[in-house]
Amino acid sequence: MELLPRSPGEFGSARYWDRFFRQRGQRPFEWYGAFPELCPVLHKYVRPRDKVLVVGCGNSELSEQMYDVGMCEDIVNIDISDAVIRQMQERSGSTRPKMSYLLMDMLHMDFPDAHFQVVLDKGTLDALLTDEEAATLAKVDQMFAEISRVLQVGGRYLCVSLAQAHVLKKAVEYFSQEGWVVRVHQVASSGDKQQFVLPVFVYVMTKFRKIPGSAPQILEICPEEQDKPMRMESVERLVAAVKDRQHYALLCSQISKTPCREQVSLDLCDKESGKPRYTLHVVDSPSVKPSRDNHFAIFIIPQGRETEWLFGTEEGRRQLAASAGFGRLVTVALHREQHYEGMAGIQAELSGKVMELAPPGLPARQQVPFLSVGGDIGVRTVRHCDTSPLSGEYVVEDVKGDGACYFRRLIFLRNRNVVQSEARLLAPTPLPGQKKRRKDKKKPSPTEPPGAIDKSYLCCEHHKAMVAGLCLLGGPDALPGELAVLVVGLGGGSLPLFVHDYFSQAHVAVVEIDPSMLEVATHWFGFSQGRRMQVHISDGLDYVAKLATEAPAQYDAVMFDVDSKDLTVGMSCPPPAFVEEPFLQKVKTILKPEGVFVLNLVCRDARLKESVLATLRDVFPLLYARRIEGEVNEILFCQPSPEGRHDPTELGARARALEGALRQPGRPWDSSYVLADMLQAVQIL
Repeated sequence: MELLPRSPGEFGSARYWDRFFRQRGQRPFEWYGAFPELCPVLHKYVRPRDKVLVVGCGNSELSEQMYDVGMCEDIVNIDISDAVIRQMQERSGSTRPKMSYLLMDMLHMDFPDAHFQVVLDKGTLDALLTDEEAATLAKVDQMFAEISRVLQVGGRYLCVSLAQAHVLKKAVEYFSQEGWVVRVHQVASSGDKQQFVLPVFVYVMTKFRKIPGSAPQILEICPEEQDKPMRMESVERLVAAVKDRQHYALLCSQISKTPCREQVSLDLCDKESGKPRYTLHVVDSPSVKPSRDNHFAIFIIPQGRETEWLFGTEEGRRQLAASAGFGRLVTVALHREQHYEGMAGIQAELSGKVMELAPPGLPARQQVPFLSVGGDIGVRTVRHCDTSPLSGEYVVEDVKGDGACYFRRLIFLRNRNVVQSEARLLAPTPLPGQKKRRKDKKKPSPTEPPGAIDKSYLCCEHHKAMVAGLCLLGGPDALPGELAVLVVGLGGGSLPLFVHDYFSQAHVAVVEIDPSMLEVATHWFGFSQGRRMQVHISDGLDYVAKLATEAPAQYDAVMFDVDSKDLTVGMSCPPPAFVEEPFLQKVKTILKPEGVFVLNLVCRDARLKESVLATLRDVFPLLYARRIEGEVNEILFCQPSPEGRHDPTELGARARALEGALRQPGRPWDSSYVLADMLQAVQIL
């Protein structure tokens, strides 16, 4: 039996609907949204004494159910199909005396002005607004004008809809321009398999007298999980918010039926501010054999550790899911702008939402475990936040690492998953004569001032490799003597500080384009200038170009550790201009003949990376590369002369000799930092 129209225009035809309802018979046809799902929203806006008009009623049971539960009895139902009106009169006439069914076109209604307190529309607008042709839009305008005419001031037009973008935009624009208050409710799902995957929405348009002039529009959305509406600043933002919820519903439907071939990422936002509160990644492990207890788990990433390889990369999360032994693992990252009430609070907040991401085949009433490292949510304390004209918004925060160590980090919020600079904090030491804290005393608050910066510890693996590259200078068995080192890119200052402190005869010049970073490094990362350490606030491109003209062959080592502000390029370090051939020639000019140029390269674009390497090979006859395991970083050691060529074994021996020279009695040294390990894995390009 063919019930679908031959064209969208037939949805507005009385002949089509007469044929539809004759062929369908007495069985009620619900476009979408059963009464139990719609009732919580309708109950807010329909009062028992209201006079209610239902436009395009069809043979839906909605009016009958509203009547039977006592929500409202004075209900007038209209439709353009004579067949369905006679059918409904027979079905309800004797049992519901206060409710009526009338054959009437909603575009030309016979009711007097301001006759109703509520107009209810379940799918009628969606059926009429099938396209955006001029004739269709004219009918919709006529429909809205008639609804506005028959509604009293303070009355509500309730429209149940799937909220296609053009339908929602048209309704919201029309009524908000008329001065009405517009609120969009998402209808809570019953959890049963529904006819439509997309969620159902109810537009609530409340009539106010139009105020002359430009009165502010009141646009709101009420997601299904909350009663308090969220104010939207524009029609476009409201339409986008609805679209986000539709995409989420489609995603949940897809991953509830089939395993995820690729990791799925989504943000759950704070109800009050609208800012991201949780970032979720859904990771499926096909290799895990499912049993009753290992279908599904949630893993809470401790605060401040979301940038680590295991939690911050696809490969790391895949390894985490496999080692946890669950078929589907949802990792949850916590955002620094938000406050959390411990693991129990997070579990209570997320338990309902994460079940929407459950895998296919999850047994009914299965308890889903919440996992974490050490069973807690970690510690993150924001020490400082500000905005730089060059680097944008940034934060300095202290986080608890794996174990008892604390670290200070600099994060640029334009790329919040990347740690820009990091330093380990020393444990606070008691002052002379100060007694140790007794066990029964109150523990220090996470907001207490931390210990000093541990300048002996290089947190970043690429910094360790860059320092190890200095073994290319000097003799094979000796610490390089007096050194002139240029570092482009300050960050928190840990790289130039380490070179300054451990190479006692090194004179370090640092070039930093952003004066805010010098303030951050000085105030928060223990950086200081002196006779052997000078910072120049300048563009690295201009500074090197000037040196190439005025002071060639000046530096033993030039180190580039400078990030790109342009996130659209597949290379985040350095900016592309720093690896163009004319500029690299200038870098070569300021190096001494036996010097070394050390470059931190972070490039995800394979073609661009190969182009950069080719340019480097054209300029520097000798080129070594050291990949940083688990990271995108690759450290390149470039020398202007091919005569100093060493194989990896020789480089390892030179690195061991350098490390022996740097390890002086009374000077702290991180035992995990083995220079030889940094260089034995190099490739000669």
